[in-house]
Amino acid sequence: MEKKKILFVCLGNICRSPSAEAVFTGVIKKIGKTNGFEIDSAGTSGWHVGEPADKRMQSHAVKRNYNLTSISRKFDPHTDFDHFDMIIGMDDSNIQNLKQMARSASDLDKIYKMTDFSREFNYDEVPDPYYGGEEGFELVLDLLEDACEGLLEKIEKR
Repeated sequence: MEKKKILFVCLGNICRSPSAEAVFTGVIKKIGKTNGFEIDSAGTSGWHVGEPADKRMQSHAVKRNYNLTSISRKFDPHTDFDHFDMIIGMDDSNIQNLKQMARSASDLDKIYKMTDFSREFNYDEVPDPYYGGEEGFELVLDLLEDACEGLLEKIEKR
């Protein structure tokens, strides 16, 4: 079976998308399907290229047994659209940026919003916790845990 390739995208690739990468990795690890996936994350901006995930996000994630190991990189439309099957943005701004970078209808077909996979939460975006307090980081993880379970369900139904 060919691996399903998923790229999670936020603005800076230091809070939400590396968390989504770690949470989804945890979800598939739990069911023993890590070999069936290639998972990565990127940012629509290059502000934090080469940096590890935000320390606050890392500390909240570790409390839930997620390890944010990815190093920030900028989304590259010339390689990422070709390589990944699904490109999942965290908020409307990310989605808009991704759509503007799309080169074709098939690129556009790969773009999804993380909250489209939510099952229990009724948020239309995963809010950026960067300028907020502790509860923002916890909310991001709550939303991602829910949406990553929903994402796996959707993939397995295909």
